[in-house]
Amino acid sequence: QLFGPGRVDGRPGDITTKALKRYQRSNGMPETEMGAHTIDLTSVGESYTTYTIRPEDLKFVGDLPSQPSAQSKKKYLPYDSLLEFLTERFHCAPELLEHINQPMKMGALKAGDTVKVPNVQPFLIETLTQIPSLPEVPEFLTRVIKIDTREKVLDVWDGDKLLASLPITPGSGYLATPPGNWRILGIAQMPTFRWDKSVLEYGVRSSNSYELPMGPNNPVGVMWIGLSKPGIGIHGTNQPQTIGRSSSHGCMRTANWDVVRLV
Repeated sequence: QLFGPGRVDGRPGDITTKALKRYQRSNGMPETEMGAHTIDLTSVGESYTTYTIRPEDLKFVGDLPSQPSAQSKKKYLPYDSLLEFLTERFHCAPELLEHINQPMKMGALKAGDTVKVPNVQPFLIETLTQIPSLPEVPEFLTRVIKIDTREKVLDVWDGDKLLASLPITPGSGYLATPPGNWRILGIAQMPTFRWDKSVLEYGVRSSNSYELPMGPNNPVGVMWIGLSKPGIGIHGTNQPQTIGRSSSHGCMRTANWDVVRLV
């Protein structure tokens, strides 16, 4: 229903509660805590399904250096394991997959293995090509994004109707996300990223930088939404397990599965 609870981990929590209350608010329901069953779930199917790893999935998994200097020499920043591929495809924590697939070893997955997974709308990395600037959608021009950096939530509004929400990680401390009203200038799909330690730590460009290639493990993930505030954007991430739980370098980042739906 486009009200994202963050990663699926099988546990109640603050991010799930925020998603529930926003869903209720959007549909004119009284806001309740988790466990108070005021939502009709008859249209919801099974909680879990299965996925059989395909040979073609392996091309998105490979060697992933840890240092930007080595990453810049790659043509693509892939998943480092089939487990990471599955956790992003099905929006979940690795601990959940390991738990529901006992005694299968998640570190030894291979093509042909069938894995139990959350029954969510899969994130399909194979459908994303590199597009420097996505076209404008005229019917979206009335929509407004509102971001609460304390709640760590991004809401999408159309007039007085709340359409969607998702958890984010905003900047904090020296590089806190500044308040303001901005416009979206453009959206790049499967972007590259200029990694500059000075920019990340102090917000100042230096001559010591690396151009990192596209891929799900690019630091800005699979989407960059550029804003009229220089240097600030809404983007995906290579660390979806930390969304809503940590801080960023000034931008607003969210899970790749959420940023695609946001766009």
